[in-house]
Amino acid sequence: MAVVSRNSGNGNGVSSSASDDPILPFLQSIYEALPSQNSSDRINFSDFDALVANCINSFKSDPRYRDDIRFLKIWFLYMDGSSDYERVFKEMEEHRICVRKALLYESFALFLEAKGKLIDACMIYHLGISRKAEPLGRLKKAQVLFLERMSERVSNESFQKGYLSSNKAYPGKVALSTLQKSAKNKSINIGGENYQIKGCAGQGGFAQVFKAYVDSNPDHVVALKIQKPPFPWEFYMYRQLDIRIPEKERKSFGFAHTLHLYSDYSVLVTDYFAHGTLLDAINSNELIFGSMDEVLCIYYTIEMLQILETLHCAAMIHGDFKPDNLLIRYSRDDPTEDVNDFRLRAGTWADQGLCLVDWGRGIDLSSFPEGTKFMGDSRTSGFRCIEMQEKKPWTFQVDLYGLSVIVHMMLHNKYMEIEKIASPEGGFHYQPKAHYKRYWNVDLWKNLFAKLLNSDPDEDHKKLLQSLRELLQDYMCSDPKLIKKLKELLVKQRTSMFGK
Repeated sequence: MAVVSRNSGNGNGVSSSASDDPILPFLQSIYEALPSQNSSDRINFSDFDALVANCINSFKSDPRYRDDIRFLKIWFLYMDGSSDYERVFKEMEEHRICVRKALLYESFALFLEAKGKLIDACMIYHLGISRKAEPLGRLKKAQVLFLERMSERVSNESFQKGYLSSNKAYPGKVALSTLQKSAKNKSINIGGENYQIKGCAGQGGFAQVFKAYVDSNPDHVVALKIQKPPFPWEFYMYRQLDIRIPEKERKSFGFAHTLHLYSDYSVLVTDYFAHGTLLDAINSNELIFGSMDEVLCIYYTIEMLQILETLHCAAMIHGDFKPDNLLIRYSRDDPTEDVNDFRLRAGTWADQGLCLVDWGRGIDLSSFPEGTKFMGDSRTSGFRCIEMQEKKPWTFQVDLYGLSVIVHMMLHNKYMEIEKIASPEGGFHYQPKAHYKRYWNVDLWKNLFAKLLNSDPDEDHKKLLQSLRELLQDYMCSDPKLIKKLKELLVKQRTSMFGK
């Protein structure tokens, strides 16, 4: 990643003598150790890492090296040898290491890109540009090349349908930045299509989602996700879903129609769902009924297990599995009470359920060598899997943990806290701290949390998801009265939230 130059000068006017430049002997030692790192006769990695760490600890608080490019490169060698690169970057920020240098943001963004953390890489370019890191022109060019690499990925995969790219800024008369403050009934033109904004449907740190009528037609409603800086990766993930998800399950994953990519914004046009999110349903049930009924919790858990089973079989990770990214689907006609229809998700049950959206943190595992694991933190409070919390590598665990948290929220109306318990047979296991109510199916929930929170990384977790789903389905189908109750609960929930 980093390269230590043979030239002992630092380009900042610092003398090359060890007395005037005390970091110089450290640089020389690291440079001499580098060739053996790249040969079959390499020194012990721990010795090299210790050498680099010693340099970092000796000079990280020395203001003379705060803007020294040589020292910056040592930091990236330090990052290469760390299992927690985000902590290293945070430490660099704390010590203000080259925060005005474009090379910091270019190097870290490339590092993140290589690890598949594309949205994080995009944010790092944005951070550097917002700080006017020098040379700013080079950093902006690096950001453009990054976006071109992502755009090329889309076009190379023959997903050009609906993908409209421009190297110019958004040309519309109504500035997209003004929509956040006062959006309702404003009309904007995107790619020759007129959209009448009807309100904000969601908001994040770098994106807003708006409900819009196409050509002022209330029967043609879409969602517009407007993002700055522009980010085409989500559109790529949607096109992968089109190819990999079986048609029977496709309704559970959302649809993207077009992406308009400009130099300053991206606008993703997707289906609009009018019935809110699973988080809305959790909050509504808590407000009106005290909590979500257990039968309803079981139903949505079955839906989520099916979604993740299907997604992971397609070699894709969502990476941000939480209740506000799960939209509620209702069938036009009331669901039947037929047990087989329920089990098979057939008939009206096929149009009922959940739809997973927001693929900005999605990972396409087919882009990595088989067996690749990831490091790093989603930084999504309450949804950081155990592996993230313990700084261990992860893959599908990020989604399994998200599922566990959502189930806990449905049952307890609060985020999940976990505890590490010693096992009688040795070792330990994780479990939620919250207690179960006596009238719940306690064994069912204990088994689900135990399996999701303590899954063996080497086992086929897709079979685990399938077995848990079938166990819950068997319970629901064991008594026709449960299906009838579920149907009544869904009607009651819809009425309480939308009056119809």
